[in-house]
Amino acid sequence: MDINSRTDGKDKAVTPARGPTVAASARPDQRPIAYWLLICCALVFAMVVLGGVTRLTGSGLSMVGWEPVSGAIPPLTQEAWESEFARYKGSPEFQYVNYWMTLGDFKRIFWFEWAHRLLGRLIGMVFLVPFLFFVATRRVDRALAPKLAAMFVLGGLQGLLGWYMVKSGLVDNPHVSQYRLAAHLAAAVIIYAYMLWVALGLLRADSPVITQRASTLNARLAYTATALVFVTLISGAFVAGLKAGLIFNTFPTMQGDWLPPGLYAMQPAYLSLFEDPTSVQFNHRVLALLTLTLVLAVCIHVLLRPAGTKARGWAYAAAAMALVQVGLGIGTLLLKVPVALATAHQAGAVLLFTFALCLSFELRAR
Repeated sequence: MDINSRTDGKDKAVTPARGPTVAASARPDQRPIAYWLLICCALVFAMVVLGGVTRLTGSGLSMVGWEPVSGAIPPLTQEAWESEFARYKGSPEFQYVNYWMTLGDFKRIFWFEWAHRLLGRLIGMVFLVPFLFFVATRRVDRALAPKLAAMFVLGGLQGLLGWYMVKSGLVDNPHVSQYRLAAHLAAAVIIYAYMLWVALGLLRADSPVITQRASTLNARLAYTATALVFVTLISGAFVAGLKAGLIFNTFPTMQGDWLPPGLYAMQPAYLSLFEDPTSVQFNHRVLALLTLTLVLAVCIHVLLRPAGTKARGWAYAAAAMALVQVGLGIGTLLLKVPVALATAHQAGAVLLFTFALCLSFELRAR
């Protein structure tokens, strides 16, 4: 019996009995566009990681103004530094938290936030200039043009969202809103995922390779796992925003309790999901373990069913990264959030999401 026509009662294969299919070829000049989008993805990944470093070092509120053009140039003279420091002295963070800082201390946190914003500007230029070139040389077809335009608009809105997030810590309370932090991270990951998916589609369309269709159940499981990775990643933003990683620094229990006191104690109770550090950390733990379980289950299921070589490769990568990510999370918790380990944990979350997304792409209905 042809393996592509086999069914097991629960998991129906979608490949007809006539055998594998050949991916349709597209215009040959679309591969440079795909490579360009992958470069943009790498920059967005770096942006997410640098944003985590900025937050972990307490640097995010060091620049109290938003100058999209002139802000790209840092202070270059002693007078300019004094002026920038004077602006910072008027912020709630300096007045209530960092009142002890000297100009030298301020410079150390300023450079992280400045680099984060500069990278954002660089991403905009790396996207815009090649985009205009590809349009001018007529390499962007009608189907692709709106997708690329949407990416550019989303990128611009992400910059505005970043400033909206920072503003929440410049009013009275010198802490960024965990809601805005989570929204900023979610938007970055969504843009990253969109660009990656389109790039993978362009590469696949330009590669006339024989592919074997995966089962519908495999694809649905992979989509579900990817969605759960995303939810867990965003729950981590709430942990960061509330500094919930600095409490209950034990594992697997929370200071000896499986259900810590005060869990979901806020009224109304749903606010505990977003505003209570104890509940937020508990939720992140549960989501992390559920994600690990589901990713491993999906990968085992994929390996036991007909699947292409690429799908199997992404399945192995996702399973390995899920295990590493849980280890990084536990280490970050036990050591009370050291900057290097916490940064690796955030980067690991995006890597796991990437592997799950690529697995979903390979198993999608064709």
